[in-house]
Amino acid sequence: MAEILKPKKTNPRGIPEAPFIEKVSDVIKDPENGFQSIMSQFQQRLQQYKYMELSKQQQLADLSSKIPDIEKNLEVISQLMASRAKKQEDDDDDDDDDDDDEKKKELTFNYELNDTLYNKATISVDKLDSVYLWLGAEVMLEYPLDEAVSLLNDRLAKNKEQKTIVEEDLDFLKENITTMEVNTARLYNWDVERRKKAKSS
Repeated sequence: MAEILKPKKTNPRGIPEAPFIEKVSDVIKDPENGFQSIMSQFQQRLQQYKYMELSKQQQLADLSSKIPDIEKNLEVISQLMASRAKKQEDDDDDDDDDDDDEKKKELTFNYELNDTLYNKATISVDKLDSVYLWLGAEVMLEYPLDEAVSLLNDRLAKNKEQKTIVEEDLDFLKENITTMEVNTARLYNWDVERRKKAKSS
């Protein structure tokens, strides 16, 4: 590896900072034999940055879809907990008639089956003690409402923190990709000028 490409600084995740070529002649000591090797190493580093950028973009897209899902789940559980609390308050009031009491014991939800298809579900307020959560890898577990809220809040905080880190890495990579594109362009232009001078002489 060219000495100039050896990492001198990295970001907190260990991604090396791209060097900026001040003078091409300081990098290429032997133009006849060394140019192609140096150019190849710079192009390889540029491709590594672009590969990392693509990976981070996919990671960001994944997090950007997970966070709203978690927030929706928390919103639904909050509504369930509020309905259960209201039902317990109403149980202390004996003046309600039977019809009103029956209505208060049920909740109807619209839920999404896929992007364009929804269905209705009616559940009993008396049974609002727990929910089932997808944990990934086709695993679903039942959690009491309080534990579900705690778990989802932890996941939400971690995903938001991870999203911030990924966005920082993407900004860092974009800067370094630009630097390496400028470097490779300068190397190429330097070699073109060198060849022109060699021909004219």
